[in-house]
Amino acid sequence: MAFITLETDKLKRNFNYLNKIFRGNNIQWSVVSKLLCGNRDYLKVLLDMGITSFCDSRISNLKMIKQLNPEVETIYIKPPAKRSIANVIKYANISLNTEINTIRLLSEEAIKQNITHKIIIMIELGELREGVMGDHFMSFYKQVFNLKNIEVVGIGTNLSCLYGVLPNHDKLIQLCLYEQLIEARFNKQIQFVSGGSSVTIPLIFQNLLPKGINHFRVGETLFLGTDVYNNTPYKKMHSDVFKLYSEIIELSEKPAVPMGEMGVNVEGHEVEFDDNQIGQTSFRAILDLGLLDVDEQHITPVDEQISFVGASSDMLVIDLKENKQNYKVGDLIEFKMDYMGVLRIINSKYIDKRIKN
Repeated sequence: MAFITLETDKLKRNFNYLNKIFRGNNIQWSVVSKLLCGNRDYLKVLLDMGITSFCDSRISNLKMIKQLNPEVETIYIKPPAKRSIANVIKYANISLNTEINTIRLLSEEAIKQNITHKIIIMIELGELREGVMGDHFMSFYKQVFNLKNIEVVGIGTNLSCLYGVLPNHDKLIQLCLYEQLIEARFNKQIQFVSGGSSVTIPLIFQNLLPKGINHFRVGETLFLGTDVYNNTPYKKMHSDVFKLYSEIIELSEKPAVPMGEMGVNVEGHEVEFDDNQIGQTSFRAILDLGLLDVDEQHITPVDEQISFVGASSDMLVIDLKENKQNYKVGDLIEFKMDYMGVLRIINSKYIDKRIKN
């Protein structure tokens, strides 16, 4: 069975590095744990590190976190679905919201459960994902302040996740100005200006982050050591907290070009080959990993001599060329992964999850 490992020592060093940066800039931050797909063992690693605030977009993941430690703060980071209202109130201390009718339902359910539910209202700053349009923002807040068992604790925004709109000083200044307008208009204190995510971290180093931004929601940079803004690794962080291993289940020298009438493959694609490859051979290996588990574009062999040939639902074929490394059946091939690769692998129930250190 293919398996993924989480190296706790490297993750701890990434956490300490980020924690020092945020504390030095008077910023609170919450760990976005959705990458872990509610895996109990991996979540326990985070809890053992002393993390006390978790963000997730799946209620089942928040439920697992609360089962492990009911005292930690949980934040539901997408607008709640109406059919999920009761569980949002039950398992999330805070939720991000953009719809007034949804917040009314949260209020009604919070009254039933005798809970004061906290919300962060998201504003649209150009990414065109979730967010209240600026023209309606003041009237939106006015309606929310009148609802029972609802406490508005923050204003927030999302950038870069849909179209890749990058955060900059001007956009985040807009967010801070909205917060100031709300406080002045309604005589209310807004605790969090949640304008930060992994992609916003470089603005701290460049001294371009407005002082009003005091809350970050961070996942990718913690787990992968990635400078998301520039799509490069941070030199002082570990990019290999997670590693993927897949076993060779067949290895043979085979022709470079298939033989027979060509149709479409399992993904519905027509594959073309260079006629110059006819008559050539190379060593090919089949791995116990497939499209059901991950898309090959999100994983990279550590051995740079290995290239992908193709994949089906449960098997991945790689080209070992002359097999100078003398791979054999039963050997493990190690892969690096990007964010979507790790997410897909951890979400696959067919991949074993292991912890190192």
